[in-house]
Amino acid sequence: MPLTYEVALLILFVALQWRLCLFKIREIHMLQKNPDIHNLEFEKLLLESMAEGVFTVTENGQITSWNPAMERISGYNEKEAIGSTCALLKFNSCFGKSCPASINECGIFKHGRIEAKECFLKHKNGQDIPVLKNARILRDKNGVGRGVVETVTDLTELYKTRRDAEDANLKLGKIHRMENIIGESRHMRDVFFAIRAAAASDATILIQGESGTGKELVAGAVHYNSRRSEMPFVTVNCSALSESIMESELFGHIKGAFTSAIQDRSGRFEDADGGTLFLDEIGDISPAIQIKLLRVIQEKEVERVGESKKRKIDIRIITASNKNLYDLVQNKIFREDLYYRLKVFPIQLPPLKNRKKDIPLLISHFIQLQNDKTGKRISGVANPAMRILLDYNWPGNVRELENAIEHAFVLCTGEYIDLFDLPVEILQMEYRPGTPSESIDKNQPCKRQALTRERLLELLSESDWNKAEVGRKTGYSRASIWKYMKKWNIPLSCQ
Repeated sequence: MPLTYEVALLILFVALQWRLCLFKIREIHMLQKNPDIHNLEFEKLLLESMAEGVFTVTENGQITSWNPAMERISGYNEKEAIGSTCALLKFNSCFGKSCPASINECGIFKHGRIEAKECFLKHKNGQDIPVLKNARILRDKNGVGRGVVETVTDLTELYKTRRDAEDANLKLGKIHRMENIIGESRHMRDVFFAIRAAAASDATILIQGESGTGKELVAGAVHYNSRRSEMPFVTVNCSALSESIMESELFGHIKGAFTSAIQDRSGRFEDADGGTLFLDEIGDISPAIQIKLLRVIQEKEVERVGESKKRKIDIRIITASNKNLYDLVQNKIFREDLYYRLKVFPIQLPPLKNRKKDIPLLISHFIQLQNDKTGKRISGVANPAMRILLDYNWPGNVRELENAIEHAFVLCTGEYIDLFDLPVEILQMEYRPGTPSESIDKNQPCKRQALTRERLLELLSESDWNKAEVGRKTGYSRASIWKYMKKWNIPLSCQ
């Protein structure tokens, strides 16, 4: 699990304090063994050995010591710094204000300390350097403030990591944009309408569809078009985890809750606070997890494993399944009350075999992606190969089509993907009926119908341009349907 920015800062601060403590212990031991070593000499050695920048100033704000790490962080060497005021560094914030010229204006003597404050200092070359600053007053034996010691930790690498994480999140948002869900068929127009409606609300969503239809893309599109788009989008694949791991993954645990729980850990519900939690393959969770999930949805709070403390959360839950959850409810495998909690707003994704009209659009999209990825310049698919792709039943749906185009890119050496660039299982296909509702008596031969151009166009539209299905309805072979389409100048697919 990646560290959050705040946790990283906390670890950095604790490490700094621990290092100072160790140096103090070593100082005591050295003085006990070597009473001739003067405190000032040891302090100089201490400052020079530290990775953090350390400097001291008098009550008037003049710099009196400046360790090598400060030279590296600020660009100013010791001679340039000593005797100058702390305004040399031009910290952009001291107690909520820009660094003033006078130490008396900054409030350090009033407040006594600055605790782990994140800000920027101005490097000698004019560059802003992100740092973590701590400051303490140095007091004499009477408790009178005589100066200040400040530590400065360079956060440049931490900021770079943070920017990389933000860029990755931005890229993830682009991946889940609505434009990346390809389709113009009636089925997909219904899906786009459902996504926009879902994004405008906070209702719990159940996405159902076969594997490879793009359920995670739809979940992401809902999140990134909603008011929660700036907050986390957390995904959990429920089919990949056992019950014990799933419980800890979702709800978190405290140290000692079980053998391998060596520290407290937040769960995915807490990680998604303010944003969206996407639970993929929700039909695979155990009855025990179903009960806990139902409680979270009802009460909007979670309990970590091994802890009785309740933690409030504000999340939107989206679930998905390639199984028919209603059938699981009827078979007493899935809780009925949880089912109705999850399907407040259902979205049904059609299989690719039911939206053949979208295949040319998807192919064009995947060819462009592969061109960008491989550096090739393939323009499209040759007609014989396109006929095969349009008539194939796509049991693996859009994911299988994407993999087929990637396979073709490996073999294709010309401008167009040809027949033998396609995967062998597609070339050796046998037609499989599209939907269970279309029951056909194979013993009863279909009577051949007279065809006209208008009648053929009507049948193609009804069948989502599946030529094999039209042939089955009319009594013609698929090859005959192609010939009639060529004769009457009917395109291979509806554009």
